[in-house]
Order: sequence, then structure tokens, then C-alpha cells
Amino acid sequence: MESPRVAPFVHHHERYENWFERHGAAYLSELVAVRALLPWAGRGLEIGVGSARFAAPLGVEFGIDPAPEMLAYARERGVRAACAVAEALPFGRATFDYALVVTTICFVDDAAAMIAEAHRVLKPGGALVIGFIDRTSALGREYEAHREENVFYRAARFYSGDEVERLLGEAGFGAPVWAQTLTRPLPEVREIEPLRAGRGQGSFVVVKASRP
Repeated sequence: MESPRVAPFVHHHERYENWFERHGAAYLSELVAVRALLPWAGRGLEIGVGSARFAAPLGVEFGIDPAPEMLAYARERGVRAACAVAEALPFGRATFDYALVVTTICFVDDAAAMIAEAHRVLKPGGALVIGFIDRTSALGREYEAHREENVFYRAARFYSGDEVERLLGEAGFGAPVWAQTLTRPLPEVREIEPLRAGRGQGSFVVVKASRP
């Protein structure tokens, strides 16, 4: 049986893809923010690769996702993608130099288990980069308020920056570095927003933490 968090990406994958076309400037703002913290070299994995809207342009070679429909897009975009869940990655210890997670954290059943698995498959010194909508931001509050109206967010759990930082620390990651973007309401984002350091102003935040 499909998870309530996975089912929308199976049955509404075209709608998911259309979001990136409708909100091109917001998407590119997020892409720039992730690029700023993602390592430029090494063997990379995107956990929850979706349709590879991030993995493909950022050169992430591998991806996993539980939705076959998403994997089809990812493979078309050149990513080596496998069907798997974030809490049970089909890779051995110390396989990757970095791992990327974009918005996936709000859709997994167990965020702590996902981060622990990322820690397991990363090499010592490897980096985990997580991009997400901060629950306490303007956009995060809007998504929470209208959760039932959105087929993708009905079963989602949004996190604050403080919560994600705590999860990273509990999993053994250290020295988080933050960046942020999307400081305006989504319909008003008409051009790529400049990246800002830290968190607390932008709705989309990115954190990079290292595995000792």
C-alpha cells in the first residue's frame, strides 16, 4: 500500500512538474541557494530525488525515491535513480562524499531515521545538505494553514530551522552552515532572489553539516 506521503507524487506527478514551470524564479532561487552549499566535487546522492529538478542541474549522479513516476523523470534527466525510501538506503557505509535532501524532509515518515541513514552512507568528512521550507517562515505558515487544500502537503510535516539543527546534532553531524532565500510571498517572486547567509528571513533555507 502506498504511503499517504508518497501517493500524491505517484498520482499527481504532472502537477508536481508543472509547479517548477509556474514558479520558475522561485525554483531557480532555491537552486542557487542549494548550489552555494553543495560540494562541487565527489560522489553524490540525492535522497528523495523526485523528478531530479535539483540533482540533474547540480550534477548529483545518484538518487533514490519511493515513487516510480518520479524516478522516470529523474532517469530521463540523466540521474542514476533507484526505488527506495529515505529511512533504508540501499547503499553500504561510507559510500558517498555528499548527500542532498531538498524538501524531502517534510514527506518522510521518520526524519531522524533519514538523517541517520545519510550519516551512515557518507564518508568521514562528507557533507549533508538539506533544503526545506522553514515552518516558522511566512511561506511555511501559509502552507500549514492551507495544508488540507494541497494534495501534496496534506500528510506533510514541516520543520523549523531549530528542529532540523537538533536532528542533525542528534545524528552526529557538526558545524551547520545556513543560507536562505525567498523572502517575499511566492506569487511576488518574479526574478531570482539574491542568496542570504543565515536563517530567519527567507522561507527556503539550506543547511550544510559535516560528518566527522
